[in-house]
Amino acid sequence: MTLISLNSDATSWALRAVAGPVDAGVADRDIPAAVPGEVQLDLLAAGLIADPFDGANEKTQAWIGYCDWRYSTTFSWTAKNAERHDLVADGLDTAATVTLNGREVARTRNQHRGYRFDVTALLREGKNELTVDFRSPIEFAREQEALLGERPTVMHHPFNAIRKMASNFGWDWGIDVSSSGIWKSIGIDSWSGARIASVRPLAETDGSTGILTAHVALEWAAGATATDVSVTVNGRTETVRAAPGQTDAVVSVDAGSVALWWPRGYGDQPLYRVDVAAGDAAWTGHVGFRTVVLDTAPDEHGSRFHLTVNGTVIGIRGANWIPDDAFVTRLTRERYRARMADAVDANLNLLRVWGGGLYESDDFYDACDELGLLVWQDFLFACAAYAEEDPLRSEVEAEARQHITRLSAHPSLALWNGCNENIWGYLEWDWRRELGERTWGEGYYFDLLPALVAELDPTTPYSPGSPFSYTRYAHPNDPRHGTSHIWDVWNDKDYTVYGEYRPRFVSEFGFQGPPAWSTLTASVHDEPLDPYGEQMLVHQKAADGNLKLDRGLGQHLPSPRSIEEWHWATQLNQARALRFGIEHFRSLTPLNSGSIMWQLNDNWPVISWAAVDYAGHRKPLWHALKHAYADRLLTIQPRDGRPTLLAHNDSAERWRDTVRVSHQSLDGTEIASQVVDVDIEPRGIVCVDLESRVITATDASTEFISATACEATPAFWYFVEDPGLALRPSSEALTVTTEATPTGLRMTVTAMSLVKDIVIQADRLDAAASVDRGLVTLVAGASAVFTITGEIGPDVPSGFPVVSSANDLVTGERNQRPHGGSPGRD
Repeated sequence: MTLISLNSDATSWALRAVAGPVDAGVADRDIPAAVPGEVQLDLLAAGLIADPFDGANEKTQAWIGYCDWRYSTTFSWTAKNAERHDLVADGLDTAATVTLNGREVARTRNQHRGYRFDVTALLREGKNELTVDFRSPIEFAREQEALLGERPTVMHHPFNAIRKMASNFGWDWGIDVSSSGIWKSIGIDSWSGARIASVRPLAETDGSTGILTAHVALEWAAGATATDVSVTVNGRTETVRAAPGQTDAVVSVDAGSVALWWPRGYGDQPLYRVDVAAGDAAWTGHVGFRTVVLDTAPDEHGSRFHLTVNGTVIGIRGANWIPDDAFVTRLTRERYRARMADAVDANLNLLRVWGGGLYESDDFYDACDELGLLVWQDFLFACAAYAEEDPLRSEVEAEARQHITRLSAHPSLALWNGCNENIWGYLEWDWRRELGERTWGEGYYFDLLPALVAELDPTTPYSPGSPFSYTRYAHPNDPRHGTSHIWDVWNDKDYTVYGEYRPRFVSEFGFQGPPAWSTLTASVHDEPLDPYGEQMLVHQKAADGNLKLDRGLGQHLPSPRSIEEWHWATQLNQARALRFGIEHFRSLTPLNSGSIMWQLNDNWPVISWAAVDYAGHRKPLWHALKHAYADRLLTIQPRDGRPTLLAHNDSAERWRDTVRVSHQSLDGTEIASQVVDVDIEPRGIVCVDLESRVITATDASTEFISATACEATPAFWYFVEDPGLALRPSSEALTVTTEATPTGLRMTVTAMSLVKDIVIQADRLDAAASVDRGLVTLVAGASAVFTITGEIGPDVPSGFPVVSSANDLVTGERNQRPHGGSPGRD
């Protein structure tokens, strides 16, 4: 086999707008193009548009998605000693017409598929001309909607009528780029004999011995003869004979004694190399031996949701994942690894690949395999009704077959999920009235997709949707059954309402906050900067998002007096909201078996639910996740109207510790104390009643409770919200010293009185800087050391906003209007 790359690093491509409302500066010109790539990135590289993410450029560049575009190249080709020559396009986004030497090769209509076309008869010795014409994605979607019939959706473009990344058309956290392009590699593959079209290496184990059943799909060139198909794993090889025309060879290998693959926190992640050969063709991959079972059986509380790996129920600490860049061709292995590090460092053990994005790159799944991050993989259906008729249905089946096959090797893959919120939407979002008798996707989620998973990847369980109750007699978003999404918090209610839920498993919940200051101000240039400025609202995609941020402060924090305070207060409130929810859910163990927060990452600079912003800055929310998802958690929760200590040991080791509960004043004077020895079995939880003298306040404005242990982050309980606490200004309550280091700065912070939720906004010192910890609460006399990595100058401010705390928001003069007078707040 010989593969000739036609990517732009091997041959030159040109881009041209061929129809639509083309900008005058782009019309009638050939533009150098990158392949893989996307239209906007080529226009940006050529200096024909400004950065799509900057300011209000989204609106001024909307014309791009309404245009048809042509990619063209010429390349030299010489016939080799091969029987067959295929044009291989791994990804075309989306409605494309492929032409080679003036002859149409194919028309495609699915971003989520790869394509292979026999072009033996069309290639010429010497110069060849290849063009790929892309129909406007917006106009194509409208045409398909007219053909299939209009169906409900949550966005302004009919993304549900075509097979393209839904969020590419915008979302409530995402920019609308409506892009086109050859988004994956393209080339000419010349081969003879047998070709390995795909391999499904299904790894099974009885706990000690591994069995690998490799399903090897074959394609044959003219004149091919019979060949051996061999599979090697763990030093053992089995071979079968395949005859010309045989499309599938099944080879089973007894792998002998194998070590089990486990999610992080439960064991190691051994991977075994698999080598497959068929004549001169070869394939190499890796597998891990594990079992995964989804248990949704009824119990006395409703219906459980247990993901069981190797017979052990896994306590899920997860985050939802969206594409990490709105222009996905910019994503690199290094960027994926950075986001995986964000997940691991925050103590996550699962990422849910959300259904409005992509089947992710191999780099994503490889990293999850190696790091022990479980993957919940949505099929790509989100927040809309989908036609079940052709031409859509055949595309759905083809893409599902391709990706189930591709991902079946990955031990991290723990669940296939049919859709995001579509079953819920059909029942509750007035879809039934709108749809009448038209199809909406039910046949995909309950028939087609589970059948394909059972056929192609029986080692991985399937769920029809999220949320879902796993019984036909319950509402799909009933928290007593299966999975639930909690969105009344954020949309309508205070975050303390999380405490009213007793969910079995939460697969979506979240609260918004702005990105790091440097990320925000690099893209938003309103003068003066204001939450309701024109560009700020371009970078806030949620309906009434900044009003909800203001409302969400509620009684927790006072109205901000400046844009700097607004930025910090809303970041802090986001972090506290998720920490409150996660700690409550964990306190319900074993009734609750896990949660998946919305969302880990961003795809552009935006005010959103993300824990890590587009520039890679870990927001205060990220530090909240690290605390709340820690293996060992101390939390003080209300039980029967009383503060009660709970200790959750979500680790493989027994937790023996001494917890000191202290009722003290803000200045550090201890009023009462209680010492508790805990001995908690692995994955266990204990509930400790606190003595009345420890939990009874004389002056709620000056007193609080802390619980400390050697092996857990301290827990705190306050009798009033921050505006009611007599906190001292941080300028009086903190001392800050700094020391230069070879990689940045070491900052030591010491408290003379209670200082809540200290965060160092390192990016204000250097836009690329990072800090090792955050959301640190210090009692009087305590110190914390923060290590800052970055290019830090000699003059380091020691006060707000670089050194931020809740104290900065609730102390000082409060007679100013907040941040230029935003509506709805006094």
